[in-house]
Amino acid sequence: MNLPDLIGQLTTRHKAIAAAVAAVVVVAGVAGSWVALASSDSKPKSTPSPVALAPTTTASPTPKPTPKPTPRPKPRPALVNPLTGIGAPVKGPVVAVKINDTSVGAAQVGIDQADIVYIEQVEAGLTRLIAVYDTKKPIVGPVRSVRASDIELLSQYGAITIAASGGGGDSLPTLDRSILKSTINDRGGPGFFRDDNRQAPYNLMLNLAQTSGLGGAAAKSIGWTWARSAAGIAGARGGTSLQTQVGGTQVAFRWNTSLKRYLRYVGGSPQSAASGAPVATPNVIVQYCQGYTNYQDIDVVGNPGHYTKSIGRGRVSIFRNGIRIDGTWSRPTLASGTTFRDAKGHIIPLAPGGAWVVMTENGKPLTSG
Repeated sequence: MNLPDLIGQLTTRHKAIAAAVAAVVVVAGVAGSWVALASSDSKPKSTPSPVALAPTTTASPTPKPTPKPTPRPKPRPALVNPLTGIGAPVKGPVVAVKINDTSVGAAQVGIDQADIVYIEQVEAGLTRLIAVYDTKKPIVGPVRSVRASDIELLSQYGAITIAASGGGGDSLPTLDRSILKSTINDRGGPGFFRDDNRQAPYNLMLNLAQTSGLGGAAAKSIGWTWARSAAGIAGARGGTSLQTQVGGTQVAFRWNTSLKRYLRYVGGSPQSAASGAPVATPNVIVQYCQGYTNYQDIDVVGNPGHYTKSIGRGRVSIFRNGIRIDGTWSRPTLASGTTFRDAKGHIIPLAPGGAWVVMTENGKPLTSG
């Protein structure tokens, strides 16, 4: 029996049952699908691995350093003339002149315009002056001869010019071997002339304006310190007058309150230059030195010269502003300057305006008031 015939023999009842079975199968299939979907949705989903993220905060910028203000350079102290402590240094050459210091040559010309003056011993106990000119270049005189010890003394100034009438014995050879320049009348130096109103040999004058072309050195420090006050210096005491001796010559100064300077006294009277101007200074330095008779320098009448040592150390008494300060001086070498110190080792300053230096021998008396 074939399938169609079999189907045809099925009763209506059998067909109904078959239809119900088919429906159940369909419903079961649909339900299975829903179950599967439900099962799939109910499974937990896997958690994705975390992804590293850049930080969301922005880094603070590195602060730029605040530039330090450029310090203003400290103003340099104004330069002053090392030979006076007043005014700016002078560019012109320094000239030292040997000048007569006896009564037959008085009164000296231009001595009041020197910045520094040395009183030194020569032959027969007499004195002569070495006048150092820097700020002014006047006519000066009477000009006399050089001594060998002058070269030692003046070498601390550098290659300045020394002017003299001539020189005996070892004086000129010693000068020629030194660093100093020179203008010598006996050698035809410029600027010399004779004053017919004076007696020879005390009539030789020198116009310092005519020595500027000699090429001498300008002023430099000779070791001195300048200050308007001497406060704090040890051992200061009254010093309005002083008297000492150089060779056989008395040397005296007195403080003049109105001038604020020490006047030089000769024979009990204040000394004046040929112009009538007082011979005065704000500082008198009494420098005690070793000395000896120089038999290499004999004058025309047979007197041996005197050599004063200015290198070494020794006692010093400085008079300024009406006070006296005792201490020591020191000059170690030919090229070095001279320094002055009090009893505690402090530098003794000089009052601005120049000085007179009394080069006396060890053991000579010094009185002051």
